[in-house]
Amino acid sequence: MSIENILMPQLGESVTEGTIEKWLVQPGDKVNKYDPIAEVVTDKVNAEIPSSFTGTIQELIANEGEALQVGTIICSIATVNEGEAAEKTIAQPTNLNVSTAIMNANKQHKTPISTSEQKAPNLSSKKRYSPAVLRLAQEHDINLQLVEGTGLEGRITRKDLLKLIDSGQLPKEQAPVFETPVPQTEVKQKTPQVKEAPVQSVAGDIEIPVSSVRRAIAKNMVRSAQEVPHAWMMMEVDVTNLVSYRDSIKNEFKSKEGFNITYFAFFIKAIARALKEFPMMNSVWADDKIIQKKDINISIAVATEDALFVPVIKNADEKSIKGIAKEIHELSTIVRSGKLRSEHMQGGTFTVNNTGSFGSVQSMGIINYPQAAIIQVESIIKRPVIMEGGMFAARDMVNLCLSLDHRILDGLICGKFLNRVKDILENANKDTMSVY
Repeated sequence: MSIENILMPQLGESVTEGTIEKWLVQPGDKVNKYDPIAEVVTDKVNAEIPSSFTGTIQELIANEGEALQVGTIICSIATVNEGEAAEKTIAQPTNLNVSTAIMNANKQHKTPISTSEQKAPNLSSKKRYSPAVLRLAQEHDINLQLVEGTGLEGRITRKDLLKLIDSGQLPKEQAPVFETPVPQTEVKQKTPQVKEAPVQSVAGDIEIPVSSVRRAIAKNMVRSAQEVPHAWMMMEVDVTNLVSYRDSIKNEFKSKEGFNITYFAFFIKAIARALKEFPMMNSVWADDKIIQKKDINISIAVATEDALFVPVIKNADEKSIKGIAKEIHELSTIVRSGKLRSEHMQGGTFTVNNTGSFGSVQSMGIINYPQAAIIQVESIIKRPVIMEGGMFAARDMVNLCLSLDHRILDGLICGKFLNRVKDILENANKDTMSVY
């Protein structure tokens, strides 16, 4: 018998953390390898984590609602390995958490803690604290030695601390476990920090809890906005010929295929064709290098009532407009029925967002990190346009809005790329953009 740790897996490219939405097992449950043990939410997908081993669940180290970095221990499991000595113990996650807390304490006080001080508290008490518990305790100066836990075997949970914080009765009679003395001179030099009062609702306000999905989306959007130097450009496109072509075939197509042929399918096909001609647009940022992707995999934004997902149309440049339209239909159905899986989300190299479906005519999208760009396809509007010879004519016009990562791309290549998309769309007909 040996104890193994199960880690938070990476559920997609650029995914760095996940939130345990719900545990599907409890300590003492027997599971087989690949059995689902927890539901996890990331900024890209809802998924189930499978067990990496066959055995008996020993301890649930992560709490429900807790956001964890990829590679963090979430639980431990007892397995039978006859050829190995059972040297691993359940205390392994504790050492990791203690080290994390020590590093945080060192950063906070700028005073290194000695080796003996690091080991003494937890080796004597043999208590384990999750990263979320340690973080809350440090933020609110709570002495964990004085807290009575309600978790398994008296373990202190995040809910225990939140209850104490809400009550205002925080146990602080003794110094916190990881606190180090701060020199008096340093205390005198510190400027008092004034905490902003939390936003409070008043009578008549409606409080809407932030879901795990919305929280994960928010984190990814903040990361993109903070790390990526966004630039933006827009190009106006006359799609009168495309509208006429699509309208002439839509009824026959629906009757024959069973799903709609949308304008969006034509836009994705035109963009995929242009990406093949301008491969730098199909790149991702990788810190010390830029990776120009071989496959053209288009991420499309699909909205539900409270979230936005980006499933991927793989090898879009190799698919017909009919094939793209079918995938749009199928992926949208999967998202809205809650059956989206991680494999539907992986491998995207460029994002196209159909903001025109909401009536938008101009917008600036946040880049789907670590991709190089995102295009917002706006609403098709009929309006008067001055034609050659100075005559006015009613034309179907659309704006294509491109957000770009200025670390990877510049205005010259993006302008050429958008011009090529414009040219393809303005000359669309049954010969240049065959549906089949």
